[in-house]
Amino acid sequence: MIRHLSRLRLTAFRNYAAAALDLDERHVVLTGPNGAGKTNLLEAVSLLSPGRGLRRAAFDTVQAQGSDIGWAVAATVETNDGPADIGTGAAPGEGGGRRVRINGANARSIEAMSDYLRVLWLTPAMDGLFSGPASDRRRFLDRLVTTLIPSHSASVNDYEKAMRQRNRLLEDNGDSSWLSAIEAQMAELGASIHLARTDSLTHLQGLIEQSLDDASFPAAHLALTPLFEGGEEPSASTALETALASTWQRSRGVDRAAGRTISGPHRVDLEVTYAQKGMPAALGSTGEQKALLIGLILAHARLVKLRTAITPFLLLDEIAAHLDPDRRRALFSALDGLGTQCFLTGTDKLLFEALGPRAQMLTVRDGRVYPD
Repeated sequence: MIRHLSRLRLTAFRNYAAAALDLDERHVVLTGPNGAGKTNLLEAVSLLSPGRGLRRAAFDTVQAQGSDIGWAVAATVETNDGPADIGTGAAPGEGGGRRVRINGANARSIEAMSDYLRVLWLTPAMDGLFSGPASDRRRFLDRLVTTLIPSHSASVNDYEKAMRQRNRLLEDNGDSSWLSAIEAQMAELGASIHLARTDSLTHLQGLIEQSLDDASFPAAHLALTPLFEGGEEPSASTALETALASTWQRSRGVDRAAGRTISGPHRVDLEVTYAQKGMPAALGSTGEQKALLIGLILAHARLVKLRTAITPFLLLDEIAAHLDPDRRRALFSALDGLGTQCFLTGTDKLLFEALGPRAQMLTVRDGRVYPD
């Protein structure tokens, strides 16, 4: 059996006052005009995973306008061990946070959802990933890592919070002992983040290279820019923590003058090369970059399946609009090969004809979902 969502329920979420979808294990195709709510539905599914979803929105902003009912997303995940009921929604009185319930009980953590499902996505906003700012590529990389290591998202958030504290202390000429304590915390988190990134990329690159000759989509060569100026970085966690803490202690004066922390995992960039052409991905055509990004997501989905035994759900927003018919057929064939349930959106249902009976076709209009 393919792990899939058999039920999806939305309450007071974006432009959905309420929505109820009963699904089988086939792919789900959502078509309708722009602004109907297709992406909102994908965003709801993306919140069944750690992090802030595919839009990275603050949780208090997803509440349906004019509703006095807290937003909620609930799903039944069909697994080989039986169905699991997963729900997330507004946490009353907690400043715009959220809570998670699994099988009727409060979850021990947000990451507990990852025991039942993992989620990856592609959206039109990611089309300029390779030529855009480094921060976008770091977020993309951290999303990939989180599907393998669910706690990674929390580590990144805690690191950024500690770094903001350090920056404020530097600005206020704070006590050096407080700075040392915060830098030690940053070093522990930073080492964990960096090693998780490098380990994930190593395994992903190995998987890509295994299928380099028969890939339906362009293959990527992936690398991280150096963490330290000299390029040398310890491979052991304890040594890396020590090196990071020492670097930040030495750079306090420079960082105070700059008004920010100028070195660390938050400055690393993901370098992507179009492997078959040996050129930076940013120099490829728009079509080449799109195909390269799709190939990267498909490869990572295979890696998650191998490493966790859970094939991630794929949320593909407006995925077919810029692919020619042959490339669309190749994409649909690759999705079938993954053995997972994929959610795809588009304005024209003709773009999904090649899926035939392998997909459930739904129409979205004004925050309502109808069988096609």
